[in-house]
Amino acid sequence: MSIIDAIILGLVEGITEFLPISSTGHLILTQSLLGLDGPGIEALLIIIQGPAILAVCWEFRQKLMHVTFSLHREEASRRFVINLLIVFLPVAILAKIFGDDIKAVLFNPVSVAIALVVGGFIILWAERRKHSERIQEVDQVTPLDALKLGAFQVLSLIPGTSRSGATIIGGLLCGLSRRTAAEFSFFVAIPVLLAATVYESWKERASIAQIEHTPLIVCCVVSFVSALLAVKFLIRFVSRHSFAAFAWYRIIFGAVILITAYTGLVRW
Repeated sequence: MSIIDAIILGLVEGITEFLPISSTGHLILTQSLLGLDGPGIEALLIIIQGPAILAVCWEFRQKLMHVTFSLHREEASRRFVINLLIVFLPVAILAKIFGDDIKAVLFNPVSVAIALVVGGFIILWAERRKHSERIQEVDQVTPLDALKLGAFQVLSLIPGTSRSGATIIGGLLCGLSRRTAAEFSFFVAIPVLLAATVYESWKERASIAQIEHTPLIVCCVVSFVSALLAVKFLIRFVSRHSFAAFAWYRIIFGAVILITAYTGLVRW
């Protein structure tokens, strides 16, 4: 893998991880276009999630620090942590049971494209429904809301669906404001991505040991910086706009992949 490949992969991971357009799907497509394959590449794609997680932790460091040091005395902080666990557990359990089967069957460009298109239409449908925004802050989310969001999060196991997209759309349907839904998806990403990164890194430790250090470092740095910028962008964007633009991007991008795949223009 060249330095240019490392930069491209880092950018794709950082930009798409927290936008509702599917980072896993984009990485599968990028890997296919660049002609990168093998256990070393698969391991690298796992590792570069780590810097993206750190970007969220840095952006919301004040909130995370407050929760950490007030956990013993504030009910809101304890409820915040419990809610994250409630959202995290369903996807963690099902990923453990079905993760390998999902990778074997659905980790391919055509499956990703179908999920992108279907997810795009679901986002448009959710946006056009009448919104009842009863939750304006993350601390107002109840355990019942978290349980519902956990059910939506399970859909993110399908590559191309988008973890953040599933949480955001679930949030809109559960009465969260757009900004709150986006912010909660960032917080949910911390335990989900951290657990996935640690677990998969341990499984692929032999392959990780074979990765060249320079491309790995470049990829991680680019992933952190681009993820931080993407998080800042999404917070500002949803304060003024709907998620419809991301839906149309998914539909058009997915349609292009399907057309090129079935016409033979691109060998995905």
